[in-house]
Amino acid sequence: MAGHSESGSSEKKSSNGLNELLTLNVENMQSNMKIIYYSRTFLSIIGGVVAGILGFTGLKGFVFYILLMAVTSIGLLAKAKFSIHTYFDSWNRVLLDGFLSGLMSFVLFWTFAYDIVHIF
Repeated sequence: MAGHSESGSSEKKSSNGLNELLTLNVENMQSNMKIIYYSRTFLSIIGGVVAGILGFTGLKGFVFYILLMAVTSIGLLAKAKFSIHTYFDSWNRVLLDGFLSGLMSFVLFWTFAYDIVHIF
């Protein structure tokens, strides 16, 4: 993951003391967001196939997806060394972005794998 840009002034002194100004590099933020979307989509596809092969139906499959996304979020947090504001502008980006688009991929591959393994 790409961090903040070191160019420019990241700290400015005022008469009251040291004020830190957070500078974000837009290109790095976009790169980090792409990594999150790709990770969630890839794991949603793999998770959907696994859920289909294991024969999860109904609520069990959706609980599996929620657990999968929780593990994905923890993995992304660990990759960022639990320093979210270094790589993203908010916690929201890591925890929730890509959740619904991943759900659509999950359901597609879940039903596909379930049909292949258990119906045909």
